Amino acid sequence: MSKSLFGDDKENKLIIFTDGGSRGNPGPSAIGIVIGEKEYCEKIGKATNNVAEYQAVIFALKKTRQILGGKKSAEAEIEIRMDSELVQRQLSGKYRIKEEDLKILFVNVHNLLFDFKKVSFRHIPREENRHADFLVNKALDKK
Repeated sequence: MSKSLFGDDKENKLIIFTDGGSRGNPGPSAIGIVIGEKEYCEKIGKATNNVAEYQAVIFALKKTRQILGGKKSAEAEIEIRMDSELVQRQLSGKYRIKEEDLKILFVNVHNLLFDFKKVSFRHIPREENRHADFLVNKALDKK
């Protein structure tokens, strides 16, 4: 497995940082993702902060599967770190999801989990997610 993607502590464990943001809530929105040394950001149109957070996770899982391929994905343990406590707790099954649009996105994430050996979601302080946040703002600032 690629050393540039996987952390030193465990060869098959990949740490991914995700962030989504909206200016206006809802308003112009974007996502930022860091997978190993690779980084991605893009505008996603008008959305709420929570929708953007979910879209970032969906993008990260799809991109990781694409990078690793099917066999390596099936062996990979993924930890997605995010600063959205609400989304992290919803994805971890600790909070119920009330909004219909988030329920649909939750199902999309859940379906992507089958491509990996294990996926966990970890809430981190905003200061530890600065790079993904920077990418969100970089995408939003593009003309």
